[in-house]
Amino acid sequence: MKKLTPIIKYYLTPLVFLAGFASAYAQDLHFSQFFEAPLLRNPALAGIFTGDYRIQGVYRDQWNSFTNAYKTGSFNAEYKLPVGRTDDYLTIGLEVLYDKAGSAGLTSTQVFPALNYSKSLSNRHSSYLSLGFMGGYVEKRIDLSKITTNSQFDGAAFNPSLGSGETFPSPDIHYWDASVGMSYNGTFGEFQQNSLFFGLAYHHLNRPMNSFYQNTAVELQPKWVASGGARFNVDERSEFTIQADYSYQGTARELIGGVMYGYKLGEFTDDPKYVLGIGAFMRVGDAFIPVVKLDMLPLSIAISYDVNISTLNTVSQGQGGFELSICYKGFLDRENSAKNKMLCPRF
Repeated sequence: MKKLTPIIKYYLTPLVFLAGFASAYAQDLHFSQFFEAPLLRNPALAGIFTGDYRIQGVYRDQWNSFTNAYKTGSFNAEYKLPVGRTDDYLTIGLEVLYDKAGSAGLTSTQVFPALNYSKSLSNRHSSYLSLGFMGGYVEKRIDLSKITTNSQFDGAAFNPSLGSGETFPSPDIHYWDASVGMSYNGTFGEFQQNSLFFGLAYHHLNRPMNSFYQNTAVELQPKWVASGGARFNVDERSEFTIQADYSYQGTARELIGGVMYGYKLGEFTDDPKYVLGIGAFMRVGDAFIPVVKLDMLPLSIAISYDVNISTLNTVSQGQGGFELSICYKGFLDRENSAKNKMLCPRF
């Protein structure tokens, strides 16, 4: 871009802050409720739940307190298939991600099918090693009519009828992308009531070009994501769940983690109808994130809000991003349903 005039700089300053802040921490899209978008963390986390299928959606609305910033939505679905008469499972999944950011209307749409194989390591308790793959199509588009430069300043005022002076081969780019990951999940403790998982994923295997100028030297850098979590039963009604992710992409780093306390409501604590969860997470150097979640099995709903604690706090006045997630998981009426199995991947 050419040098912007003071008038245009005034309107675009918030976006400059956003771009600089985002590049300092992560280059990919992400959610504060990262635990509700498992395929974005690691394709090998597909199928790690109690049930035959799971459908999840997350919506994020960020930094609209001072600029037209980010609106991001994620949808993922998973379907587990037992493999023969063994305790192994094959999970078929789909991740769809949509994002719209900034005054120039930069939009990104991603459609990623996923496949994960979970190998049982024990015939006495749940213990699984998983290998997952995910790959698909990405489209990014920018609204050229909303781009402003000093070429549209006629010496007295901003004149939108003048050309921007910028030449793009195309207002959109397309590419294929892929990820691979491994994970372990199992149970532990008395009566195997507690569970844990950890995994490592490698995203952007093919390093796709990421330039509206069709510059092949501008690549989407690979990203490593280390994930982990554990769930502990305190007593027949209470439980704690701990989860964390560490991401590494180029010069960007991101560490997010926290804890949820769950209280089981109703008469049957072994199979509670309702679980009320309250917790807090921290994106280090960025935001404090309180979360409230209600499990009304088979449906779950969670709400969170980012309280900004970064250097952007002065501009944002502590306001960050609102997120809403919905999850539905259940069993199918079939002979080989996970409901009839003693062992299955779960968390």
